Amino acid sequence: MTSTIFKKHIVCIGAGYVGGPTMAMIAARCPEYAVTVVDINPERIAAWQTDSLPIYEPGLLVLVRESLGRNLFFSTDISGAIHKADIIFVSVNTPTKTYGEGAGKAADLQYWEKTARTILQVSGSNKIIIEKSTLPVRTALAMERILNANDKGLHFEVLSNPEFLAEGSAVADLENPDRVLIGSRETESGLKARAEIVDIYAHWVAPERIITSNLWSAELSKLVANAFLAQRISSINSISALCEKTEASVGEVALAIGTDSRIGPKFLNASVGFGGSCFKKDILNLVYICEHYGLHEVARYWESVVMMNEYQQQRFVTNMIKVMFNTVAGKRIVLLGFAFKANTSDTRESPSIAVARKLLNEHALVVITDPKALDNARIDLHDCAGRIEFCDDPYEASRNAHAIAVMTEWDHYCELDYARIFKHMEKPAFIFDGRNILDHKKLFTIGFNVFSIGKSPLKHF
Repeated sequence: MTSTIFKKHIVCIGAGYVGGPTMAMIAARCPEYAVTVVDINPERIAAWQTDSLPIYEPGLLVLVRESLGRNLFFSTDISGAIHKADIIFVSVNTPTKTYGEGAGKAADLQYWEKTARTILQVSGSNKIIIEKSTLPVRTALAMERILNANDKGLHFEVLSNPEFLAEGSAVADLENPDRVLIGSRETESGLKARAEIVDIYAHWVAPERIITSNLWSAELSKLVANAFLAQRISSINSISALCEKTEASVGEVALAIGTDSRIGPKFLNASVGFGGSCFKKDILNLVYICEHYGLHEVARYWESVVMMNEYQQQRFVTNMIKVMFNTVAGKRIVLLGFAFKANTSDTRESPSIAVARKLLNEHALVVITDPKALDNARIDLHDCAGRIEFCDDPYEASRNAHAIAVMTEWDHYCELDYARIFKHMEKPAFIFDGRNILDHKKLFTIGFNVFSIGKSPLKHF
């Protein structure tokens, strides 16, 4: 790769769920740019260059293959890539702090700050720095101060370009996004840098879907978007509990309110709860920011969204114990799915983690099956080794089981031969549909006792 071949050199620091797919799309749609993804993890970088990508997303392998070795590169040479870069996307992990001030709510920015200092250390030219990680509002100010407090005479323009990808449909979201948001300082240099990033996305995104804003609005918009989506899930889940008490159907309620154009139908599927790397983390970050500015009533409002999600998971397990004659000790219970949603291998904050641990605390014999997430499940529950079983085959997992709990909405689970499964289960056999995806009347006819979210149970006793 020589500097004369490509118009610009783009580098992304962080080869995870955001950095890898985003850069693959930019490389595919902008062949005149060299795109290099760097990471400190050599195994992850190596995997991106094989047919066994480090993450699973439908269509991602085809997308990566389109540009790999042409203008898409993966490397562990972070310093070399930064030195050559004109534009740097920062997509490093920003987990919730587990220590010190703000523990349990604030974002842990140590990796982000180390990255900023590395950029400053190795840079020999002016660069555009783009926040791709989800960060607290006004974090860009700190990055500006670190980068521009240099004696090299260099200028770094910091922009915010938050991602709005949904795992399981990330490639489709990148190909046809609802919007691309780019925030910058509204100075001459800031607007010029913003225009450069707009030009990248304009290769394939319609102009009306590229939104520009000031830096702080862009940073805050990402947190607020995830908070609003999670709020809708917690809202319908709170109503599911009421539906079960009143013999209403949460599906019928969701349909009735979702047809109201002011509300809309999306994110109104009642379930065992939301998971993923963003929702809980971003809401708690929002809570911390509100507390920092003395907006305590606002903080409590958003904190209640997380509390409702935790309540829904606890309620799911409590109901299992209650209907299985007040004990699950020694009973084989199968969790169908461990990924936090279908079409991904990601298990971060998956409801299955909390449900599995609660069942283990009740001395149940927990069996986990998932088509893509078993490796991550083993990592998440590594401290439970010997007390939990992992099984690729849902039929084998269900043999001699007392109950099945549907935890992930994989299409495959709707197509299983439940008559065959029922035949080899202990009786009475229970199904707890935590995603409301199965044909409950058919299951009841087979012989199952069926318990779903927000609906009256179908039982033979």
